[in-house]
Amino acid sequence: MPPAPLIDDIRRLVSSAVEAARRDGVLRLETMPEIQVEHPGNPEHGDFATNLPLRLARATRINPLELAQTLAEYIRKNEGVEREAVGSVEVAAPGFINFRLKDDWLQRQVEVVRQAGAAFGNLASGAGAGPDGAGAEGAGGGRRVMIEFVSVNPTGPVHVGHTRGAVLGSALANVLEAAGCQVTREYYVNDAGSQMEAFYRSVMARYRQSFGQDAPMPPNGYMGEYIVELAQEIADAEGERFLNQPPGSDAYEQAVREIGDLSREKMVGLIREDLGRIGVEFDNWFSERSLYVGGEYDTALGRLREKGYLSQREEALWFNSTMLGDEKDNVVVRSSGEPTYFASDIAYHYNKFVGRGYDAVVNIWGADHQGHVPRMKAAVEGLDISPERLTILIAQMVTLKRGSEVVRASKRTGDFVTLRELADEVGRDACRYFFLARTPSTQMEFDLELAKKESSENPVYYVQYAHARNAGILNLARERDIDWSGGDVSLLNDPSELALVRAMLRLPELVQQMARTLEPHHLAHFTMELATAFHLFYENCRVISANPEDADVTLARLKLVESAQIVFRRSLELMGMDAPERM
Repeated sequence: MPPAPLIDDIRRLVSSAVEAARRDGVLRLETMPEIQVEHPGNPEHGDFATNLPLRLARATRINPLELAQTLAEYIRKNEGVEREAVGSVEVAAPGFINFRLKDDWLQRQVEVVRQAGAAFGNLASGAGAGPDGAGAEGAGGGRRVMIEFVSVNPTGPVHVGHTRGAVLGSALANVLEAAGCQVTREYYVNDAGSQMEAFYRSVMARYRQSFGQDAPMPPNGYMGEYIVELAQEIADAEGERFLNQPPGSDAYEQAVREIGDLSREKMVGLIREDLGRIGVEFDNWFSERSLYVGGEYDTALGRLREKGYLSQREEALWFNSTMLGDEKDNVVVRSSGEPTYFASDIAYHYNKFVGRGYDAVVNIWGADHQGHVPRMKAAVEGLDISPERLTILIAQMVTLKRGSEVVRASKRTGDFVTLRELADEVGRDACRYFFLARTPSTQMEFDLELAKKESSENPVYYVQYAHARNAGILNLARERDIDWSGGDVSLLNDPSELALVRAMLRLPELVQQMARTLEPHHLAHFTMELATAFHLFYENCRVISANPEDADVTLARLKLVESAQIVFRRSLELMGMDAPERM
């Protein structure tokens, strides 16, 4: 069974101490406080720390340093399994309790990681976490979670801005699966509405132009070179069969629909292929049109109407979202009778929660959708679904740079750089790492030159080189027929060896934290810390020694290297990156 996050054991130690102090009348508290444990910024202060005495000082009217000393004494008396890892419990001003791990316990964790293997970092049933909205403790095991991300209208290729959300959603899905959730990765295909109509007519115009006809582009048409290429593909495959219908006739409109179907399928295929270049895959591609064909649009709006949340005014149908806390009401059906995108979104979320029964849904939207969040939450509540079950993450804008120069446009699309162009230039792993390295709520710059550097300046190279160095050591040992399975991990006493073990053990804790907060960007920082710890170990400790007197130490260190490789591989796998053995 994969090891549980150690931080949970530390929390239980503190909680048990508070309960014992309450039982003895030392602490007069009506309710148990939230136990917060963290890693001190300065390693000299220990491996874990809590500031609980400071937070309880006012409620208990006890000096925080005195309270820390009291609780520390209760912790020291605890003989439970939680104490197996903790060597010392220390008090520090003005009211902290610090915990230091035992060296022999750290040494034994090398074997624990080796035994867990590829499952290391996964959370055991009941120890997981997952979204109940933004994430709820203990909510992991078995919860059905949908992550809907990218969902670009199939009117053009995926561009750099969309790629950020693609990487975020892909990595978050991996993390939630590691935390014990049943995850569905879904792409919502917006194949209805006015934008798709403009796209279809743009392709039709370019198709006719490819045969030399005078065909003006429609208002709000799509002007990129990719439309010309798409129309030429259809012309090559279909010939002239869509040519001779007069514009405005029923036959012409039928031709537009048929060309629209062909162009939509080709564009969805292109999007699927481009996302695959950076390892982004989906379990389901959901059609917006199916909501209307299957009747869920009518059912969802019918539910809102029954509850009095819809009203007819100004010749349009409105969702009275101000009744549910939104700042303004929103149109769901225009005066023309055409549903808005918001109406489709309402039906889609009815399908997610009621039709398919997901426990929680995470939507990843672009920065231009920030204003839509309150009304979507209101709509979900209007459907009698707890809005806490819906989390909407916003991925902010991306600026693409080449050194100090901003890269603004692409000839092929007319106004943006595509995912394909970016992936072809810097590769899948750089795309994934750089987009994951920053929290999505902040704007970011993507430096193409840095992403291609083969030096420690480039974090992708730095992390993957650490794994390659790790693999090189193990391959050398195999070439020399060294069997390290009997190595004695109690010989791992160098500070850099123990620092590497400490770094490795952060992964299960990190998975739990990321699943609760839905913040997979921490993985990028973790892999850098792990790589730094490994490089330091490599510089300070010769692993394979030619000196016969060091044979036992060599075997122990090879075990450490093997366990480090397991953690490197698992971390990179969660990020969707390769773990190269040579560089």
